[in-house]
Amino acid sequence: MAAAIRLYLDENLTPAIAEQLRLRGIDAVSVRDLDALGESDASHLRRAVEMERALVTADTDLLVMASEGVEHWGIIYGKPNKHSIGDWVTKLELICSVYDADEMKNHVEYL
Repeated sequence: MAAAIRLYLDENLTPAIAEQLRLRGIDAVSVRDLDALGESDASHLRRAVEMERALVTADTDLLVMASEGVEHWGIIYGKPNKHSIGDWVTKLELICSVYDADEMKNHVEYL
């Protein structure tokens, strides 16, 4: 069986999204859970890679890094202030049901 996607939510997303995903059985952590607020985008991406987690963000800088060929376990991007907490949770839950961890490697998914 393929490994499930594990999520790393960066600091521009509320930790309530990670909490709701965990209630649905999805392995999700937020930057706040890791006490990593204020770190650079590159640092968050490195940590997500070390933890083998897809990085969930509303920050276009991470899209630039991905386009430059930086290796990652997946980047899931949503436009800031476009999605409610419920939208984020529903869409991330769907992504986790469609893709496995290997399929997300170096893949960018747009919400």
